[in-house]
Amino acid sequence: MQQPITTESAMARAIELAARGLGRTAPNPVVGCVVLDVDGRTVGEGWHERAGDPHAEVMALAEAGDAARGGTAVVTLEPCRHTGRTGPCTGALLDAGVARVVVAVPDPTVTAGGGADLLREHGIDVVEGTGRDAAAHGNRAWLHAMRTGRPFVTWKLASTLDGRTAAADGTSRWITGAQARADVHRLRAQSDAVLVGGTTLRADDPHLAVRDIEGAAQPLRVVIDSQAQVPLTARVLDDAAPTLVVVAEGADTARLTAADVDVLAVPSTPAGLDLMALLAALHERGVRSVLLEGGAHLAASFVATDLVDEVVAHVAPTLLGAGSPVLADAGITTITEALRLTTTDVARLGDDIAITATVRREH
Repeated sequence: MQQPITTESAMARAIELAARGLGRTAPNPVVGCVVLDVDGRTVGEGWHERAGDPHAEVMALAEAGDAARGGTAVVTLEPCRHTGRTGPCTGALLDAGVARVVVAVPDPTVTAGGGADLLREHGIDVVEGTGRDAAAHGNRAWLHAMRTGRPFVTWKLASTLDGRTAAADGTSRWITGAQARADVHRLRAQSDAVLVGGTTLRADDPHLAVRDIEGAAQPLRVVIDSQAQVPLTARVLDDAAPTLVVVAEGADTARLTAADVDVLAVPSTPAGLDLMALLAALHERGVRSVLLEGGAHLAASFVATDLVDEVVAHVAPTLLGAGSPVLADAGITTITEALRLTTTDVARLGDDIAITATVRREH
């Protein structure tokens, strides 16, 4: 017979389940749920698989059936109390007859928040805060988007140990090895949009779609090309994934629109396109996470405007000495202005190292 587990262990499992929805649930959050019976044994598991599908609590309760009555639902995000494309999770929990709900992170939205109070009003014991940090980290993109009104931006880079992305003659394939390149597809699959600049597009003709991950949802491919010069033969304009070309207001887009290319015009600033306006427009389209795969100058523009939230650096044990730097001038002139990050993960990918770090906002 299955052994009882603690609510902390159940929450750790719920966080694992929630991660399965990354890249699939926008504009909704990722959520995981584990249902324990009255003896503390796992009787149901669920996660939010994609927007419009049943929520994590509903999936877990359906698996648990009558065994949920008098038991505990352990969920990574406060159960919603509103009716959208699906019914409220609070109603499902009440109908199932659970006696206790353990919540990691409160829902910050006006429309869906307040579920914990509603459950308490109906006599259910609600415990909040179990596994909060880990659950919030797993849902950081959505929580950030709800708080700021713009997507969470992760800058993915690949460089040598001495910070080069290409040799002096411009050659760059391949800086990192096969495992690191495969990891890029995992990052894309977990993102709602992948973004590059027009210079990178014309130089490398990247495809930007996810490959070799079974069942992966394709992200929106976003190309920043202020003067609408994207070649109609560019690989990002195929039908493997949706694509959006971002241009400056007033740019001649007739060639692109005639070819049924989705175009978004945003205002310009003295430094280039208004990146905040771009991110706000992506947020309106339901994008909650962006993977920035642009070159050194586009990355510098995002850094200079404080729009990078996380960095994933694939570093190869290689030295070039000369060549293209990983980051162009971002307006940082002295060490006290350096953008400081906190390392959240270090992994080995073959001979390469993947470092994940989040930006410290106190700067």
